[in-house]
Amino acid sequence: MKTRIPTLVTAALTLALAAAFVAALSGTAQAQQAASAAPKPALTVKRVVAQPSTWPLRLSGTGSIAAWQEVVIGAEIGGQRLAALHVDVGDRVKKGQLLARLSPGTLEADLAASRAALQEAEASAREAHQTAERVKTLQGSDALSPQSIDQALAADAAAQARVAAARARVQADQLRLSYTQIAAPDDGVISARIATPGALVQPGQELFRLQRGGRLEWRAEVPGAELAPLKAGQLVRVQPSGAPPVEGRIRRIAPQVDAQTRNGLVYVDLPAGEALRAGLFARGDFVLGESPALTLPQSAVLLRDGFSYVFRIDGSKVRQQKVQVGRREADRVELRSGLAAGAAVVESGVGFLADGDTVRVAP
Repeated sequence: MKTRIPTLVTAALTLALAAAFVAALSGTAQAQQAASAAPKPALTVKRVVAQPSTWPLRLSGTGSIAAWQEVVIGAEIGGQRLAALHVDVGDRVKKGQLLARLSPGTLEADLAASRAALQEAEASAREAHQTAERVKTLQGSDALSPQSIDQALAADAAAQARVAAARARVQADQLRLSYTQIAAPDDGVISARIATPGALVQPGQELFRLQRGGRLEWRAEVPGAELAPLKAGQLVRVQPSGAPPVEGRIRRIAPQVDAQTRNGLVYVDLPAGEALRAGLFARGDFVLGESPALTLPQSAVLLRDGFSYVFRIDGSKVRQQKVQVGRREADRVELRSGLAAGAAVVESGVGFLADGDTVRVAP
């Protein structure tokens, strides 16, 4: 009897401990369920509405800046040494300005010899002409035979021809000597200098390159299917790499499209500027007019999985709405579809929201 009493006490204690443990587990589960059922804290958001406005209608293009016309200046005679250079790369020159001088060599001596030969021919021609004039007075008399008269007249004509030939040689030697003075064919900027002082030049050898008039142009590549609305004289906003943006005008449009790229060239005149350089890459927009646009701040649009979304405010909830975006201007973006004008959406912080979240709209 004494042995059974401790056993019963032990069993009772065990049951009491088990009941307490089960109660504790039940309380923990109920607390977890209550915590999961509690609503998430509401985020504070700002409200913005989609606004209709008028935006410029633009067509984009890319390309390089190049000289309007680049003139290759070379030597017109050969076998002469380059005696002096008077300009360098970047210099602005005027039409007719001396750029370089070749050594005249024997050209001056050749010209002097040609002039002397001309003087000799002119003296002989004067004598032959005087003889012919005297002979003409004796025509019809028996003083001279007809053969002698004809010979005198022929000698006069031959002397005049020798004078003309000598005069042509003088002009040719003068022209060759003038070629030693290499002058600018037009106003412009020296864009390259290949000449080296003391070098022996050859006919046609390139010495300089000249940007004619200092004018630059943007040669933009535009898809051929989008060339139709472009016209000469239209305004273009060009953004060169590493330089401030400039405004230009379409000068002409290429009559054909490249068969490989399917792009056409558009030539845009650019204003003169120290920051612009031939060879720079540039992007630009052709201003085609204006069109209505429904806009929102770019911060209100969320890019997710390759699509654009906004979060419409529906009371204290937000609803995710898929939209299609278009043009961008400064910090605003155009909505082409998916939202009506005046619809209220979350202005910023959309990356932290999900469809159906509870929010608090800031005043």
